[in-house]
Amino acid sequence: MPDIAPRSSFADTRAWLRALPALTATAAPADVLDPTPTPSPLFLRWLEDAVAAGVPEPQAAVLSTTEVDGRVDARVLILKDVDERGWWFSGSVDSPKGRQLAANPSAALTFYWAGVGRQVRVRGHAEPGEARVSARDYLERSVTARAVAAASRQSEVLADPVEYDLAVAEAVARIEADPGIVAPAWQAWCLVPDSVEFWLADPGRRHQRLRYGRPEPSAGWSTTGWITDVLWP
Repeated sequence: MPDIAPRSSFADTRAWLRALPALTATAAPADVLDPTPTPSPLFLRWLEDAVAAGVPEPQAAVLSTTEVDGRVDARVLILKDVDERGWWFSGSVDSPKGRQLAANPSAALTFYWAGVGRQVRVRGHAEPGEARVSARDYLERSVTARAVAAASRQSEVLADPVEYDLAVAEAVARIEADPGIVAPAWQAWCLVPDSVEFWLADPGRRHQRLRYGRPEPSAGWSTTGWITDVLWP
C-alpha cells in the first residue's frame, strides 16, 4: 500500500477514508466468472486463486445470523469444508451463534479477498451436521483449541482471568487423559445455500456479479436446480 498521510492531516475522517486506496487488485483472467453447473466448484477455484495469490487467511469469512428479536449479529470464523451440500463451519451450541441458529437457521457467509478483488456471498440456512462430522472437526483441533472450546463459556462476562486459566488447564488434563473425548456441545453446521453471488472488482467500479439461485428454495438440498443470472453492479 502506498504511504498515506496520517488521519490528523486530513480535514476529517471522511476525507481520510476517501484517500485510502481501494480495489487495487490486478485484472483477473477473462474466464474467471465462467459459471460451473453448481456454485461450489467455482467457489473452490476462487479460493485456490486467493491461496495462490498469497491472500492472508483466505478461509476466513463473516457469518451473519439474527437474534430472536431480529437484531443482526456477525463474527469472523474459519471455513471448515465445502461440498455439494454447502459451506461448513463449527462452534458450540451454547455460543451466541449456536443459540441464534437454533432459533432461526437463516444465515449468510461473506468472503472478501482484497488481494484478488473478489467477494463471495453465500445465503441460506444452517443445518446441524451429523455427530461424526462434529466429532472429526473437534478432534482435528489442537489440544489447546479443544480445551478452550470445552472450557469456555463463550461471550459471558469473565470476572477473573485466573478462572479462565484454571478451566482451560483442567480441560487440557481431561483431554490428555482421554484424547478421543469430544465436547458434547461442539457442533458442525452446513450452510445450505439458496443463493451464492460471485463479485469481481473493477477499479472504475464497473464490477461484475454472477448469482446462483434456486428457483424455489427448499428445506433440503440438491445438486441440481441452480440458475445463474448476471447482475447490475
